[in-house]
Amino acid sequence: MKILLLTVFLFCSAFFTCGKETDKRVIFFLHNRFLEEHALDDLHPEFGRTEYREIISEFESQGFKVLSEIRNGNVNAREYAVRIVNQIDSLIASGIEPKRITVVGTSKGGYIAQYVSTLASKTDLNFVFIASFQDSDIQNIPEINFCGNILTIYEKSDPFAVSALARKKTSTCDIKHFREIELNTGLGHGFLFKPLDVWMEPTMKWANGNYSLD
Repeated sequence: MKILLLTVFLFCSAFFTCGKETDKRVIFFLHNRFLEEHALDDLHPEFGRTEYREIISEFESQGFKVLSEIRNGNVNAREYAVRIVNQIDSLIASGIEPKRITVVGTSKGGYIAQYVSTLASKTDLNFVFIASFQDSDIQNIPEINFCGNILTIYEKSDPFAVSALARKKTSTCDIKHFREIELNTGLGHGFLFKPLDVWMEPTMKWANGNYSLD
């Protein structure tokens, strides 16, 4: 496994109970595919460096407890999601309310987050799926079933992601809050490589329970 940038990940429930911080809000951040197969400072030929540390730091600066790691190799999205679901269950068992837990995923991380939503099947969990839906997913990944409070963010110039309303229509879970944001940065898929306000601000509002995004 590549370097673990955050010291708390596998036994996160112990972290919260020891610190008596069950009122804190938690973000699981799941990064894009590029970091699975490249070093942290490697440059994407089109989009540059994935600013992973900066994204984590921005979340933390706003008071969130962030649980994240750099995945190693081309992991199986569903299998990895099972690990996240187990950690969420541990957090809930330690006293963290589901509504205070948000799973944020960019690109492949967004697909992992969708599996977490499906497998956890908890209506009060929060999810932000970023640049992680194509129309063909309905046929290619039919097992995905959105569940929880769902925010999807996609970029108009990105050929790899579109509106996920089609998936919402096929999902059987009762979704209390659902919103979509279409960005117009002109950066294509590269917008998610950087901690841009246009996606980070609504993500943090969602994680704080501000479902109107005011």
